[in-house]
Amino acid sequence: MVNQILVIGVGNEFRGDDAVGIRVARRLAEMALPGITVLEQSGEGADLMAAWEHANAVLLIDAAQSGAEPGTIYRFDAQETSLPAEHFSFSSHAFGVAEAIEMARVLGNLPEHFVVYGIEGRNFRTGEGLCHAVEQSIETVIQRLLNEIQQLTNATNYSPEQSNQ
Repeated sequence: MVNQILVIGVGNEFRGDDAVGIRVARRLAEMALPGITVLEQSGEGADLMAAWEHANAVLLIDAAQSGAEPGTIYRFDAQETSLPAEHFSFSSHAFGVAEAIEMARVLGNLPEHFVVYGIEGRNFRTGEGLCHAVEQSIETVIQRLLNEIQQLTNATNYSPEQSNQ
């Protein structure tokens, strides 16, 4: 049973499209969804693992860089498949999102529901804002996250009072 839903926006707001995960998290936090915890993280793996330690449902949003069109949205179910590390390798952290997920899997600490949304970026230079295509993808990702949250809450008789906020 889901007793805590955690949304984590990953990124660096001062590195162009890398800020998209943080921007999505901020928008969700503004909605003040009952029983949903929203965090912003830099992408450092140990911090991420500590953040999701007590959650059993995690929705994580991060910028990706695979060579696809900017704004392309990926959805990875971490329970079903490994996260393609090469899509998330532009971070300055040697132990980042993909590595943290795999370490948690090996240790048996991966939350029972773990979905990663990657948003293809183009520009990761310091000091620049989101490119137009990435900015345009934010609303679509938010709607998908809201649908995931709705499915989690309906499928498990979730009650916001059960959250450990």
